[in-house]
Amino acid sequence: QVQMVESGGGSVQAGGSLRLSCAAPGYILSSFYMGWFRQAPGKEREGVSYINLSELHTYYSDSVKGRFTASRDKAKNTLYLQMNNLTLEDTAMYYCAADRKIENIVSGQADYWGQGTQVTVFS
Repeated sequence: QVQMVESGGGSVQAGGSLRLSCAAPGYILSSFYMGWFRQAPGKEREGVSYINLSELHTYYSDSVKGRFTASRDKAKNTLYLQMNNLTLEDTAMYYCAADRKIENIVSGQADYWGQGTQVTVFS
């Protein structure tokens, strides 16, 4: 069983920043496609960012583009999501995911998921 552990969530005032981390085994960081998802109460899970193996291409949803940045530190076996200029609409449980196929990441049907970290933005 692959263990992926998110951290870094919390409560922040609108306009503030948070950096989420996702610790995963080294072979996941180096060989798998990875992504960040979020789910707010009463809403469907939303893909926030997908990062490919070469990190030459990173996808962001329109709702976070220009504010969020995903990155991968293979030396630390960690995936990050830097979130700036947070808004009330960013309040959700955030999950990292990994899969060998990008299409499984995009479809939200990745093989491996973390347990989630809560982000709450207040006014």
